[in-house]
Amino acid sequence: MSDLRALTRKHLRVLAATVERGSVSGAANALHVTPPAVSVQLKSLEELVGAPLFVRSGDAPFTPTEIGQELLAMAQDLERMTVRTGERIAALKSGASGSLVFGVVSTAKYLAPSIVAAFQRESPGVRVTLAVGNRGEISRGLERNEYDLTIMGRPPAHIEAEAATLGDHPYILIAPPDHRLAGDPDILAEDLLRERFLAREEGSGTRLLMERFLERIGGGRVFEIVEMGTNETIKQSVMAGLGIAMISAHTCLTEIADGHLVALQVAGLPLVRQWFLLHRSDRELSKAAQKFRDFILAGRQRLLPKLVGFGL
Repeated sequence: MSDLRALTRKHLRVLAATVERGSVSGAANALHVTPPAVSVQLKSLEELVGAPLFVRSGDAPFTPTEIGQELLAMAQDLERMTVRTGERIAALKSGASGSLVFGVVSTAKYLAPSIVAAFQRESPGVRVTLAVGNRGEISRGLERNEYDLTIMGRPPAHIEAEAATLGDHPYILIAPPDHRLAGDPDILAEDLLRERFLAREEGSGTRLLMERFLERIGGGRVFEIVEMGTNETIKQSVMAGLGIAMISAHTCLTEIADGHLVALQVAGLPLVRQWFLLHRSDRELSKAAQKFRDFILAGRQRLLPKLVGFGL
């Protein structure tokens, strides 16, 4: 087998030009070199492959042999690859292509897919990988540089991050439509003291917010809290009558609109926090990530679901 490790692009360009122009002098003119320089490269290439490159007979002395045709195909492939790579590099530099990892807290998974889909329609060359976790997981991932951009509530204090506000993030108390407090326009704190609260796991931002709310209204009283793994499980359990829950309004817009859940009108609710778009301030964003960030911030009002009927 021929050892082609010494093969150069110059070899291939000289071969292609000679076949295309049909002469050494024609190839020399095309490449802006002397005819002897072309002849040297052709001889070197023949010695490298150990076989003639041309059928030197008749009116077309530079017709490639089968081996010459293989090398010519390689030359053409290389030229096409060079053009494609140049285009790819230009796209990466402009942000028209590339990839990024987008980490979002679990309550934001009801927002993030539509944001990513809208961006992909505008920038199909950029690949966005969506990662979902609780607040602790997303914070640790941001700390370990696993994410280019993240969406969460309150930015973690121990990470140097640049945070941009996206919009309101209200938390409400949900119950089944036949709950004893459903429709009551002025529910007081003491009305909730005998309720069972369904909650996410320790480390969840929603769990922390709920515990602070219960501490405030209960004055230190211990409430019955049943832990559940996901927002979907919590919503189904509330609908089944197992308890009530504090939850992000963004996670249950459909169920409330369909009449499967109601938002209780409790004094002091909704608790309105903010959604933030974050990235590490000590890490320069790629062109693709910067383009995604600019897209989100420019369209934040249309990308976040409209919240009506929660007292906002």
